Amino acid sequence: MKKIAIVTSGGDAPGMNAAIRALTRLATWSGVEVIGFQRGWEGLLHNNCMKLDSRAVSGILHLGGTILRTSRCEEFKRRAGLEKAAETLAKNDVDGLVVIGGDGSARGANALSRYTDTLMIALPASIDNDVYGTEETIGFDTAVNTALVEINKIRDTAVSHERTFIVEVMGRKRGFLALEVGLTAGAEIILVPEVKYDREKIYETLRKNAAKGKRSSIIVVAEGIGETRKLAEDIERNVNTEVRVSILGYVQRGGSPTARSRLLANLFAEKAIDLLLDGIGNRLVGIQRGEITSISLEEACENQKPLNIDMLSLAERLAT
Repeated sequence: MKKIAIVTSGGDAPGMNAAIRALTRLATWSGVEVIGFQRGWEGLLHNNCMKLDSRAVSGILHLGGTILRTSRCEEFKRRAGLEKAAETLAKNDVDGLVVIGGDGSARGANALSRYTDTLMIALPASIDNDVYGTEETIGFDTAVNTALVEINKIRDTAVSHERTFIVEVMGRKRGFLALEVGLTAGAEIILVPEVKYDREKIYETLRKNAAKGKRSSIIVVAEGIGETRKLAEDIERNVNTEVRVSILGYVQRGGSPTARSRLLANLFAEKAIDLLLDGIGNRLVGIQRGEITSISLEEACENQKPLNIDMLSLAERLAT
């Protein structure tokens, strides 16, 4: 293993820079050259890269986002794009490629592995926490805590004005973020894309809470449930309460990574470098039951990570 490359793909997540730093320093310490492709798969297609060494990654541990930047790349999804990416890796004599990103990034690495002998390693970094093969992704803890800070402020206003607030967090297809945020924020109701919700049950819950003396409520929803503002209008029409909607949006992706997100970035990077130095590729690194592990990229891409539905029941009981 003489040279590795790093690429950050898809949506950014806090802790990506920590992973870039750890990968670079661990590889350099082992005598391996490191380059970084800029702007995700687009940079790989167009050979837009930069040399990385210990000094190049100095002072980035605490920074959100990614110094390599990222973008969406439709061209990479086609065979011609994959072949072009493989040519770029060969041209740069890259022995191992570490892809930092979410489930889409893992699928991209898996697809590319069929066109090149370069060893592929995926590091799961996503605020959605929906990557199969790891209990937690880099950046998830940061996103949860960012949302909690905002909801704590919103609850102050909800109590003061005796209102119901619907707080929409990210999660177009999966509800991991909404579930953990809702549970830890003490939300009265949590709605996720994986579970069909009943409006009448929502109305009844709010009515019961009001009868018990609760004059304010927090409803946490994943963006993937759709029609958040319509839901607010329906609640106002059917329940005697004022409803306001707060969409947290992209604030959840930014900010300095928490200690937990930085720790995972360092541990995942160490595992990735160890695998590559041992000549092992086409793996996704993750954490299972407190142990840093890896599974095949193919397994990670063929399976869907299950949402712990029991946590919804726990949240419901805690909100009574």
